[in-house]
Amino acid sequence: MKTAGERPEPAGERNGPETDPNRPQPLPSEQLLQGRRLVEISHNGEVYRLQATRLGKLILTK
Repeated sequence: MKTAGERPEPAGERNGPETDPNRPQPLPSEQLLQGRRLVEISHNGEVYRLQATRLGKLILTK
């Protein structure tokens, strides 16, 4: 039973990634980029660009 002031647990966070069989496993960015700094992704008739920056961040643009 929850006490006053205790935050309810958000739906979908009851199981961690290790225990939720329906949650997809993350893909390493290296698998997507395959040594490149930029890849184009076709999705629903649109082209998106996934770019790795010099600082190691990822940018997804349409």
